[in-house]
Formats: sequence, C-alpha cells, structure tokens
Amino acid sequence: MINPLMRHKQGWIEIICGCMFSGKTEELIRRVRTALIAKQKVQLFNSKVDTRYGLDSITSHNQNKVAAICVKTSDEILPHLEKDTQVVAIDEVNFFDKGIVSVCEQLANKGLRVIVAGLDTDYRAEPFEVTAALMAKAEFVTKNLAVCTKCGNPASFTQRISKDKRRIVVGTTDAYQARCRRCYKKPRA
Repeated sequence: MINPLMRHKQGWIEIICGCMFSGKTEELIRRVRTALIAKQKVQLFNSKVDTRYGLDSITSHNQNKVAAICVKTSDEILPHLEKDTQVVAIDEVNFFDKGIVSVCEQLANKGLRVIVAGLDTDYRAEPFEVTAALMAKAEFVTKNLAVCTKCGNPASFTQRISKDKRRIVVGTTDAYQARCRRCYKKPRA
C-alpha cells in the first residue's frame, strides 16, 4: 500500500480492478475521501457510457456517491484539468478508449496521483485491453475479489445472466453475477 508519509512531488498510477461487485468503486471513493481529508485537490471523471446512477457522479452499488465530471472519450479529460489538481480519479476505466492509457501516463508524468478503477475482464473472461495496459504501467495494482453468488467462494469472474451478446452492456444484478472459477460458465462463442 502507499506510504502515507510520501510527498506528492512524484506522480503515479494506482489501479483498482476486479470483477463486478468486488468493491472497485467503493475503494476508489475511499481513496478519494482520504485525499480530500488530506486537503488535496481532487478531480473525478466517469464515462458517459455508465448511466446506471446518473451522469454527474461516481456511485457505488451501495449508493456511496461523489461528484464527477462525465466525459465521452479520454481526450476530454485533460481540457477539464484544473491547475491546482493533485489527484485524478477515473471510474469504469474499461469503458474508455485506448487513449485513456496515454492520458493517465501524462497525468502521472505531471506529478499527479492517478487512481483508476475498472473491470479487468469482460463476461467472456477476456481482458479489457485498457485495464490490462494500465495494470502493466501502474505503480500500484489492487485486484479485488467478490463473493460467488452460487457457492460463496472468492469470485474473480463476471457472469452475464442476460442474453445480450454485446461486449459492453451496462447493468447491475439484473445482468451480472460474481462467480468463482468453479461456478463460472463461459458463454459459447
């Protein structure tokens, strides 16, 4: 974990990843609130793809909420950046285009703490490319596990329970369940 005595003269990337319902957004919000307690200037961003809980906030499944700027593409983030910002948090990073990797690196190279959260794999257990790339470039990687809805074991897979075959389908318990390796059933191609 991050040394609380570390000064913010150097930037870095932190990524929080895992399957659906593993607490990624909860952890992002917790880290943001800690930065706010430390009187750091924080800016938050969310993807316009994520419409589950509104467009002006990052909201966890437990309804914990923080205000955020909603953007459609990664190149919309840098123009919103304020001069005195020290921490940038981005939720649902897996919904962003591949330019998000470069944006995160640019922010870290400017000396900012960059915290991102997102799914590591899709419902077919295939890696999201931007999440994988950020995991490779991040200084700190946290992989959260959920609880399998079938057996209660640690879950690292996202099981889609709806019939939709698109890669990205925004949903919650109506469309997805967390599953362990044993209980996860890979969909047919």
